[in-house]
Amino acid sequence: MVVRCARGVQIARVVRPFLLLLCAAAPLAAQEASPYVPLDHWSMPYVEHLIASGALRDPTPLTRPIRQADLVRALEAVDTLVVSDAVYATVRRLLRAFRPAARGPSYRLAGDVGLTAATYDVRDPLELGRGVAARPYGPSRLYGNVGAEAQLQFGPGIAVTHLYEDTRLRTDPDWFDARRNGLRAAEAYVSGQWRYAEVFFGVLDRNWGPSPIQGLLLSDNPYNLDHFAIRVGPPSVEIQAVIAQLDTRTDSAGAPLNRYMMQHRLYVHPPGRWTAALWEGNVWSGVGRQAEPWFLNVVNVGYLVGSYVGGTTRTVNSFLGLDLYRRGAFTLFGQFMLDDIQVQRRDPTNLKPTSYGLTVGAKGGLHQGVVAWTAFYTRVANLTYRNEDSSQAPLFHLLPTGRNFADYDQATVKLGFLTQPGALLEPELTLLRQGEGDPRLPHPLVPDYPTTATIFQGVVERTIRLALGGSWQRAGWGVMANGGVHFVHNAGHVTGASATHFVGSVGLTFRFHTEHTVP
Repeated sequence: MVVRCARGVQIARVVRPFLLLLCAAAPLAAQEASPYVPLDHWSMPYVEHLIASGALRDPTPLTRPIRQADLVRALEAVDTLVVSDAVYATVRRLLRAFRPAARGPSYRLAGDVGLTAATYDVRDPLELGRGVAARPYGPSRLYGNVGAEAQLQFGPGIAVTHLYEDTRLRTDPDWFDARRNGLRAAEAYVSGQWRYAEVFFGVLDRNWGPSPIQGLLLSDNPYNLDHFAIRVGPPSVEIQAVIAQLDTRTDSAGAPLNRYMMQHRLYVHPPGRWTAALWEGNVWSGVGRQAEPWFLNVVNVGYLVGSYVGGTTRTVNSFLGLDLYRRGAFTLFGQFMLDDIQVQRRDPTNLKPTSYGLTVGAKGGLHQGVVAWTAFYTRVANLTYRNEDSSQAPLFHLLPTGRNFADYDQATVKLGFLTQPGALLEPELTLLRQGEGDPRLPHPLVPDYPTTATIFQGVVERTIRLALGGSWQRAGWGVMANGGVHFVHNAGHVTGASATHFVGSVGLTFRFHTEHTVP
């Protein structure tokens, strides 16, 4: 109880200055707030297909989730005279789902119930057989889930809570709840939204970077990451920040280590083809340390601050990144992150391998939006999410805030076919090479630097995945399925070992909702 109270006080100390700053600023143009469309919402495969095909202009490139109001405006701008009948019908279905049924102050209640049969209990089948706590390929299981959502919208303010019970979470190794009862808050937030600013606090899965893949430092990988977020500026040039307290650990003497993370970026989205984001992430920790203001300054550089605010007692682990997006006949995208690079090589401590991550790719469409294609290559170096001070690694309950794995590269090609009845079929081909490095392993000691690989430590396991995914969504129900075959070479990082596995899932969900104005 004491720890929870202290944490609440620390969060309040972070939030209060920003709220006072916004209240003291010049009056902002009022607008109605809008909820965010969750990353795992049934509509998102269709939205991403339309964006990849070029039929729908991405309202927020390099940023997920999308606000519902922004998505509605983008859907209304689709030129329905040049798209296929299947695309036209999909756009109309999405508009019916997202256009508000009530104007002004309103509330919305929603629920869903579903049943899924799957051969795995993790979120992504490519997690199987990887990492220091490798999840084995297992037998089929049946999972049930039931959810309830409440939303209250009032002028520029909105509050959303979405609770659900999912029996899959009871065996998911990434779910950190010690009770293992599968009860989770998928979204739970309050947000104040104005024309040139937003203040946000709560739980919401986010992804910074190209939407076809998880961001290198901010993604939906960690479950239930409570955070404070701000957005300031016009849509073409914004300053954005996410601030969170990571899970508390203990040092060698048993004292609690407080841990914090702040990521911020300059987001440039002019009317033309290009969008870019220059960003930085910082993680700091220590006994008695708090959300220190010199690291919370969203227009300063935390890497520089760490060198002059107090020596070793004020150290910080910094990450620098750049995201790029160019819309065209086919869209190009990329993300580049630097964790650590040694410029000088004068002593043994300078022999540490470079830590970095990158993604490059493209996407486009054919046949008036019926067909979409996406191709990308990504890699994460061996030590990217590790640090000499393990408490300053960007991990939340042992899950990186970006990717769940390191020491790997991946090449993926995915197609999308939108059929006339509204079904979306997505064949996929992936080549994944995984070394023996892992974000949860200890950082190597200085004498070990010469034998530590920059990427592909030890025996490299190679997986070829051939898969087909599908989604068929109607007004009150939907079916989603995914099945594939994994051909694994050097299975379990054993030279010459081979294995072939079938992985698949199929689920049925029923949904209902009601929406009314507040009396």
